[in-house]
Amino acid sequence: MSFQIISDSSCDLPQDIINSKQIHVVPFYLSFDGENYKKEGVEIEVREFYQNMVDQPGVYPKTSMPSTQDYIDVFELYAKQGIPMICICISTKFSGSYNSAMTAKEMVLEDYKDAQIAVIDATVNTVLQGLLVLELVKMKENSYTFSQSVEAIETLKTTGRIIFTIGSVDYLKNGGRIGKVMGIAAGVLKIRPLILLKEGEIFPLGIARKREKSKQMVLEQVKKYFADSGENPEDYEICVGYGYDKEEGEAFAKEFEESLAQYSSKREIKVYQIGAAIGVHTGPEPIGVAFIKKYDK
Repeated sequence: MSFQIISDSSCDLPQDIINSKQIHVVPFYLSFDGENYKKEGVEIEVREFYQNMVDQPGVYPKTSMPSTQDYIDVFELYAKQGIPMICICISTKFSGSYNSAMTAKEMVLEDYKDAQIAVIDATVNTVLQGLLVLELVKMKENSYTFSQSVEAIETLKTTGRIIFTIGSVDYLKNGGRIGKVMGIAAGVLKIRPLILLKEGEIFPLGIARKREKSKQMVLEQVKKYFADSGENPEDYEICVGYGYDKEEGEAFAKEFEESLAQYSSKREIKVYQIGAAIGVHTGPEPIGVAFIKKYDK
């Protein structure tokens, strides 16, 4: 029996992919005043979110996770039809979305005792979560069963990495995502940190004063990862993620393709926009590379 793929909106997949792959996305909520919240991708588009950040540099937006009721509504929809569900949620280190989904699962199972609902803590987020969701899509398209897919996705998620940089540490500091000492130093020096996300945690990889230098450092760190690990980039799905500036994202993808050509024959790097769930912490200028192993490798 096939299954329905569900993800919270931290997956940051383009709407055309969501539609064509029939992924059910449960949106986060966004607010610029801390009182009025709008559904991401439904009541406010990501482009509008970033434009507001650029126009109001001293204002720090907030997100709120999908509610338990939001997940109940989705789970009941498929439980009534007897369709198994696999729901992928942003890392629990960043949000309580997974907890909302787990509570909803238990409540739905009270009424639909035979329902099959797997809730996965992605331990990743943003475009990397999107790559994980798309690997699950491939499993489904290649006739993996519900249980086979759940087992495979749990293993696969540990292979994911994002290496990225940002334009300012102010948003990380405001959201409590960076150590106070590093935050104060960065605020004084106007440095741009290089950051690694893996298994739900962020780790500093270095600092740069200039934007172009920080982007080059991202490319160097991606190359170093594959050199040190001995892994083949062709065994991975890889994409570039960007925030406000699409042109910068596309130009950076070309730079990455040129860098990648030095050590791999892999081509055609996808470019996705980083959404609001992470954008509130990074500000309007996150840019980097995400990669995760292909499910059949």
